[in-house]
Amino acid sequence: MTPHTPVFCSIVPPHLLEHLARSSNAAVAATARRTLVADASARTFRVLPLPGTAPTPAGTGRPHRTVHDCERGTVLPGVKVRGEGEEATGDATVNRAYAGLGATFELFMNAFGHDSIDGSGLPLIASVHYDENYGNAFWNGEQMVFGDGDNEIFLDFTLPVDVIGHELAHGFTQYSANLEYFSQSGALNESVSDVFGSLVKQYALGQTAGQADWLIGEGLFHPNVEGTALRSMKAPGTAYDDDVLGKDPQPGHMDDYVRTGRDNGGVHINSGIPNHAFYLAATELGGSAWERTGQIWYDVMTGGTLTPEARFSEFAAATVAAAKARYGEGEEIQAVLKAWSAVGVPTD
Repeated sequence: MTPHTPVFCSIVPPHLLEHLARSSNAAVAATARRTLVADASARTFRVLPLPGTAPTPAGTGRPHRTVHDCERGTVLPGVKVRGEGEEATGDATVNRAYAGLGATFELFMNAFGHDSIDGSGLPLIASVHYDENYGNAFWNGEQMVFGDGDNEIFLDFTLPVDVIGHELAHGFTQYSANLEYFSQSGALNESVSDVFGSLVKQYALGQTAGQADWLIGEGLFHPNVEGTALRSMKAPGTAYDDDVLGKDPQPGHMDDYVRTGRDNGGVHINSGIPNHAFYLAATELGGSAWERTGQIWYDVMTGGTLTPEARFSEFAAATVAAAKARYGEGEEIQAVLKAWSAVGVPTD
């Protein structure tokens, strides 16, 4: 498979880091600025030609994981510390990264018959302990990278399994619909990662749509932070409201769509709208969210009908068509239609 355009995608949006960089707490501000600089460097690195070639896909229906330790430096991938099938190490961060790669592989393989994130057994690579107090995690087009956080705002980025699933799902998008990382297609790119990141967590915990918390990054904030997660698919705009972090800016309806030139046109903000549509459809249908609603979204991403610059209405119409193709004129298509209508996105 020929790789599609790789994009640097981080779990913590730049608007949140920029807010922290203006904090009156000098330590918090300094760490946020350092993270922003590191992100800018990593993003630029992806624009340049990379030496060597991508790993050869395994294509075995089994995961092929490798975890590296950056030892608080920024040279990737770092020192290899755990390979596929090897015993757990004494480093909990390494072991969580390894387990999270596996949980993501299992969702895609077992729920959708998709062999790794590219469908052809792509080896999954992660690097931990990236930089000093780095407050982010990202997919750089080839691998996962995790920071340790500053232990004042953010904890270790391997703690929430949905963060791992979210970032690897950017790879899934890269190898399937290849949605451009700007404006509405970029918000869809982010939303798809939130959707499949949440499904990784739900699948690993054996939760139904009704049992799930629908939070992205729950457990990532330090206990002193007034917030539960980075984002809420159930109630966009309510994930955090903190003196240092500010307030969650995500809308849940097109009436509140944010028009901005920052963050590639607000990709981390406006993703709340399609996120909420998925939540509404999944909870309307009940049961395991990966079984029907997740299958519809998967069919759209892998069906070859989306344009890279797809807008919300194009994606919504594709989910309706996918629901009809797989399930006919039943409750599935009605749930999807109702969900998009509830967030103000037309489907025709």
